[in-house]
Amino acid sequence: MQSFIQTSRTEPVKSEVSERILDFGEIYTLYTAKKVALQAERCVQCGDPFCTVIGCPLNNAIPQWLQAIAEHDLEKAFRLSNETSPFPEVLGRVCPQANLCEGACTLDDGYGAITIGAIEASITDLAFKEGLEIPFPGVIRDKKVAVVGSGPAGMSCAHFLLRAGIEVEMFERASKPGGLLTYGIPGFKLEKGIVERRFKMLKRAGLVLRLNCAVGEDITLQELHDQYDAVFLGTGATEGKSARLDHENSDQVFYAMDYLTQVQQRLYGQEWDARFNVAERNVIVIGGGDTAMDCVRTAIREQAKNVTCLYRRDQANMPGSVKEYRNAVEEGVEFLFNETPHAIVVDDNGKIIGVDAVRTELGEPGEDGRQRVREIDGSEHCVAADIIILALGFDVAENDALETLGVKANQWHEIQTDAESGQTGNGKIFAGGDCCRGADLVVTAAADGRKAAMAIMEQLLGK
Repeated sequence: MQSFIQTSRTEPVKSEVSERILDFGEIYTLYTAKKVALQAERCVQCGDPFCTVIGCPLNNAIPQWLQAIAEHDLEKAFRLSNETSPFPEVLGRVCPQANLCEGACTLDDGYGAITIGAIEASITDLAFKEGLEIPFPGVIRDKKVAVVGSGPAGMSCAHFLLRAGIEVEMFERASKPGGLLTYGIPGFKLEKGIVERRFKMLKRAGLVLRLNCAVGEDITLQELHDQYDAVFLGTGATEGKSARLDHENSDQVFYAMDYLTQVQQRLYGQEWDARFNVAERNVIVIGGGDTAMDCVRTAIREQAKNVTCLYRRDQANMPGSVKEYRNAVEEGVEFLFNETPHAIVVDDNGKIIGVDAVRTELGEPGEDGRQRVREIDGSEHCVAADIIILALGFDVAENDALETLGVKANQWHEIQTDAESGQTGNGKIFAGGDCCRGADLVVTAAADGRKAAMAIMEQLLGK
């Protein structure tokens, strides 16, 4: 260990731009067994590991599995990384590590942080190739839990309940499980076979998966409450935020998640709406987060004529990860920073021809600590567009059934839970992830799912 002076930080190999924009395959090739050990050896084994304590919402045992893989003990590293995380090979790919574990790494200032994310994903990928399995006992308890939603929070809750031998029945309205991981994160960041492999594993462990089953339509929440020993809600935040612009309801204006979902359905060979075809069109994506980056990079692969990202702040203030921004630039996306949309422009036939935008500048910090955005007088101009994609965040959909069961939600429809357990106002119902937080990270949803699973275990099985 502590070879950071002799060994520099080395990122996974990235495929050439001219090749990777032709399909939705992952653009990074993760480490070999030799390479992963070399990168892990750089860890200084801090006495107070900020990567775990501060950087990781799951508080993963990062130094321990780094040491194990550095010593070429793949099985130990695999078991350690899968002990606290429900899907490390997923989080190693999609977490914004620069803002989390790697950003908290002692070596980040001067020598380059440990490539924690790539090592994390590589350990589980290599272990699965070696035939290693996560130990599940099978269903050995006389308790049954209903999990609503198969996204990160639901997957996490189900994983840990199954590890305890508790039967789990999962209800998912889509035809494939995974929620955001399947339909919202493009394959160039997370190949869908990785998600499918996890669900096959959970089904072998005893998961009963009900697809094409919408709670509230095919079965009521009241029925789940009455028929199961506990219920976990991991329904996410799926309502796209509006820009409140005229003509926003045009057929040429899409919400980000609708666009990404439709493209993924086409890739699956499922029925899709052809109006989401952006080939040879001028596309503008409004927003600066990772979802916006997913949209612009997807539009490139969907053969858009031009793809432009419009963001009202500067590049340094983008909420999205630096890595995703750089990938988008490499792939041909144009960024217009310090620009805010004022109106969607249509011709006499109602067809969109552009966005009227105003240039902005950053002023003094507001109450949230971020610099306020000021519009520059006389800077109005039009940016040509045929298609507009709104990537401004997500809201939680309203659910009238919650109140009748004593589950409270706030003014933004976010479910209110106990911070320590994820328990709602109804003692049998727990919740976590974006339906409680609003749009957040996959790893925070995973942490919420685990927290609720532990509380459910205590409630059903005792300490």
